[in-house]
Amino acid sequence: MTESVLSLATQLSKLLLLEFEALKVQDLDRFESLQPGKNDLLAGLAKLCPSAEDLQNLPEHEELRELLIECRDLHRRNAVLIERKLDTIRGTLHSLHTGETGSPVEVYDRLGQVARFSKGRGYQEI
Repeated sequence: MTESVLSLATQLSKLLLLEFEALKVQDLDRFESLQPGKNDLLAGLAKLCPSAEDLQNLPEHEELRELLIECRDLHRRNAVLIERKLDTIRGTLHSLHTGETGSPVEVYDRLGQVARFSKGRGYQEI
């Protein structure tokens, strides 16, 4: 039983690495295609994995415990990356939505100095 659980956990670890690579390059189709396999692996682990108490207390499960901790950390890393990308998208949408009421735009004038536009001023007035 332990070998099959180790195999599932190893496969999950590899899948989580592939998921991260897809997220980094924003390949959402690839990311979505990995989800059913991840769900199957998680379901298999849920059925076969020893109890949390056994994982903590029995030395023969140490390798499995470490592998599951690695999978947890990989999953968290992927979740953080997704959250950061969502925050960026939300910020972009917010700035597009607020239009001119947002923060002033900084541009450089002919002398290389930062010039700020205020409402009603065009670029010719710099």
